[in-house]
Formats: sequence, structure tokens, C-alpha cells
Amino acid sequence: MSTTPEAPGAPAAPVETAHAPVHASSHPTEPPHRIRALYTESTVTVYQAYSPALGLPAARDGRFPAAWKRERMTWIKPSFLWMMYRCGWGEKADQETVLAIEIERGGFDWALGQACLSHYDSGEHADRASWRRELKRAPARVQWDPERDLRLRALPHRSLQLGLAGEASRRYADEWTVAITDVTPLAREIHELVRAGGMAAAAALLPEERPYPAPGGTPGLGSVS
Repeated sequence: MSTTPEAPGAPAAPVETAHAPVHASSHPTEPPHRIRALYTESTVTVYQAYSPALGLPAARDGRFPAAWKRERMTWIKPSFLWMMYRCGWGEKADQETVLAIEIERGGFDWALGQACLSHYDSGEHADRASWRRELKRAPARVQWDPERDLRLRALPHRSLQLGLAGEASRRYADEWTVAITDVTPLAREIHELVRAGGMAAAAALLPEERPYPAPGGTPGLGSVS
């Protein structure tokens, strides 16, 4: 089953930058919120973790099976290390199969443009009542959670979780998905290197995540991505 988001507003604990991954430490002036992702001109890669019963058929067929519940909210994560934090390197129950899902950027951007923050923010909403109305009708939700280093410790800047419901969830599963890859072996290889203290070798295997040019109006970003 898809994973649930971390509680909004969770404090970002200080970390030792010596063990921060290359993709997170290469921008010393990271803004508080930024989407970082592996992407091409037409696609963006997001991550989810499932039980083998769902994850293996999805990777085999390159699409989500009929058993994947399209009526439920699903959370996608462009950050590989945040996914590792959530699924415990693929060792948590029902999250043993880690998938990299390549989706159309047009669909991803549409969801961002239709999204509402998962929590009330006085800087973005007139009042709590208007936020609740927007949240109820929005097909997508944006949540910002602390990015993680290779030891899965919180960094002082945040990365995106995007929740998809209703129309967005159905379109994600049946229209936007271009390819699905089982990256569980990669997760295990990186984890073993981290356990052995091979931080440079582990960092070299991370997906090349770059600042993503989010569309204007993306919740939590203001006018700057």
C-alpha cells in the first residue's frame, strides 16, 4: 500500500554535513522548500514502496495492476532518500518493493497546479475555512517534509510529497505513468554501503536529482521554485 506522509511542520533536526549526500549538499544555500527530482524534458521520476504482491506485478508490466486502488489517495515522492526514510530502505512491512515511477511532466505539473497545502498556512490562505474548502475539492495535496541525508537524518530544508486523490490518482495510474522500475536492489546496495561506512560510494549511486522547475502557484513555493 502507498505510504502516508510525515506530520506537517515536523522540526528539521540539525545534521553533520560531512555525511550529507552529494545531491543535497551541493547547494549550500538551499531554500526552505524546493522540489528536487530526476527528470528529463518529458518525464519526472517519483518513488513509492509497496508489498511485493502489488509492487512486483507493477514493475513487471510497467503499469499498476487492477488491484491498485485508484479511489484512494496515494502519495508520491520525487526524493529517493526521503522514500528510503519512509520505507526503511525497503525493510518495513508492506513496503518491501521500492518502485521508481516515471511519469509525464505534464501530469505532474497539472497536479501541482491543482494542489492544496495539506496544512493551513496563513501566508497562503485567507482563513482556515477557505483552506478547508480548497482542501476538500482539490485533487492533489502538497506537503513539505525534511529532506534526508544518507543516514536518513533530517536536513534543514524540505522536499515534496504530493498526494493524489480522485481524478489525479486515476490519471496517475492509467494515463501519466510511462515506466515502472523495481529499484529495491539499488536501495539495498546503497544501504549496505552506508552500513559499511562507504559514504562516497553510496552517494555516487544516488539518482541525480536536480532542482525541478515547478509551475507557478505550486503551494509552498510562492513565486520561486
